[in-house]
Amino acid sequence: MGAPENLSSFGCELRIIRAKNIELKSPGHLFVRCYLSAGNNNRVRLDSQEISSKSDLFWNETLSLECSGTQDSMEMLLMQGSVVFELRWRSSLPVLGKIGGSHLLGRAEIPWKTVSETPEMEIEKWAVMVPKSRRVYEDIKPPAVQVAMKLKVPTVKEATSVPVPVLMPMTMRKRRNNQRVTNSDECGCVDVGCNCADYDMFALVAALDGF
Repeated sequence: MGAPENLSSFGCELRIIRAKNIELKSPGHLFVRCYLSAGNNNRVRLDSQEISSKSDLFWNETLSLECSGTQDSMEMLLMQGSVVFELRWRSSLPVLGKIGGSHLLGRAEIPWKTVSETPEMEIEKWAVMVPKSRRVYEDIKPPAVQVAMKLKVPTVKEATSVPVPVLMPMTMRKRRNNQRVTNSDECGCVDVGCNCADYDMFALVAALDGF
């Protein structure tokens, strides 16, 4: 089952399951940062919960998203968009009374096309985290994160009975821990100058589950 021809909305799920082959010299916390394509070279950033590097490295955390837009923008998002997964470490020791920034351990990228071209429109795999230096040594197993990606396309009945939120032009909003999004929430545009009026609509809801 490939991407539908008349696609105007779809739902997707990202699941961060567990990590392996993690060797750290200092204790701290691990988390996975996800960057999602949002058209026009923009992207949305979502962070998983932080877990202790001394734990069993298990998240089982789900990010649920709802995306709506024009047919062309949705098809382009599925055919050319991707999700970048970054495994990051943060020291648990405060510096001058403050917790420092995170450090990149490795990065992996998975295209949405890989998901949309599967019969069930979902995949589960170990994403090998390539370090920033891009050097992978044969005698050392690189860090890896087990992730799952799934697309949900509404049926004709669902599409007609459940109205798609009209958030025009492009709007990105995040919902964490099942909290309702209010008008005070800021636009979720990341790493770009926020100028949402220039782009197609991308309605985003993030729900964190599985604890």
